[in-house]
Amino acid sequence: MDKYRTPPYEQSVLTTGLVTAAEEELEAILGWWAQRMPDRENGGFYGRIDGKGRLHPHADKGVILHTRILWSFAAAARVAGQADYRSLADQAYRYLMDNFRDPLHGGVFWMLDYQGAPLQGRKQVYAQAFAIYALAEYFALTGSETALEAAFELFWLVEKYSRDLIRGGYYEAFEQDWRPAADLRLSDKEPQAAKTMNTHLHVLEAYTRLYEVSKDEAVKEGLLQLAYLMHERFLDAGAHSLHLFFTEQWECLSDEISFGHNIEYSWLSTEAAIALKDDKLFDTVGPAAVRMADTVLRTGIDNEGALANEARPGKGITDPDKHWWPQAEAVVGFINAWQLSGENRFLEAALNCWAFIEKRVKAPKLGEWYWGVGRDGQPMESEDIAGPWKAPYHNSRMCLETMKRMGSVNGRAYPG
Repeated sequence: MDKYRTPPYEQSVLTTGLVTAAEEELEAILGWWAQRMPDRENGGFYGRIDGKGRLHPHADKGVILHTRILWSFAAAARVAGQADYRSLADQAYRYLMDNFRDPLHGGVFWMLDYQGAPLQGRKQVYAQAFAIYALAEYFALTGSETALEAAFELFWLVEKYSRDLIRGGYYEAFEQDWRPAADLRLSDKEPQAAKTMNTHLHVLEAYTRLYEVSKDEAVKEGLLQLAYLMHERFLDAGAHSLHLFFTEQWECLSDEISFGHNIEYSWLSTEAAIALKDDKLFDTVGPAAVRMADTVLRTGIDNEGALANEARPGKGITDPDKHWWPQAEAVVGFINAWQLSGENRFLEAALNCWAFIEKRVKAPKLGEWYWGVGRDGQPMESEDIAGPWKAPYHNSRMCLETMKRMGSVNGRAYPG
């Protein structure tokens, strides 16, 4: 990594404080999930705790929640070496393998009932990607060949059914038996789109981790073509922003700007190049990442250091809510831009966003993070604090990335 990203200077007070804050916040986040979410009666983890802190023990169990829990505890156990993190990673892994895997058609189910029976068997490629990501991280922790084999089984299913060998990219969704799905959407808030930025982003993330732990040539080929495709198809080079939704023929379906996805892509794209050790790719996506971070900083950050949700060209910010996950991704993305560029304003932006999280997003009485802060300035208590789309993945990863990146500045070593 040093070949590609060397912190340009030491700010010992600021960076040491940030590492300590990340260590403490990681412990607080995962301690909450360890205490509140394991379902000791039915297995796995509960499906929901609402924004008031009330447990819903009979809520359905989503694959995104469970794979993100698996990734979070496996990654934290690998970095921090704590036995309780490893135990919860083991629990999440067993439940994923025993309940979410489709024994007939392969892949992972979208949703189970609270007792672990399949409710929605559709094969959303977004979900397959998160399962690959989690299983690869679990292999990195444990060396389990069974976990790695399961990750590769999913990889080959995605490559077989989802990859468009003619036009490029990956199709969005399939029925349980991998026939094309009528409804392609992750949620009813999205348009019908054959190819979406969000799914491609998380396939990129998953393939990056799978390649890091396996060095498999087929994964390398898939990751390399996907990294270039995202830069060429999804990135609007003039606006330094990602297009979100496309038809099968790559006709763009929307002009919304998602600040959180832009800043997340900025650092995940550079991680892919670093994993591949590909100078040409890095020289393509690295400068683009800095330009994207600059655009997000200039157009999406408010005077508290927080990142708004969405905007539209010519209209400015259209959704000023401050959701939890774009704040977490902004911290990592701005640190990444600082490390790539040496421009201190990016480190300052990361610190300011962290301060906003500490002041406004953390829910001290509940123990985790609110869904976000609404446009009225109040915590979004109507949204889950844990649920199908609210897991420890974004915020624990923010802590782990901060520890790894800032720790290296101060001589504190963490696994990459």
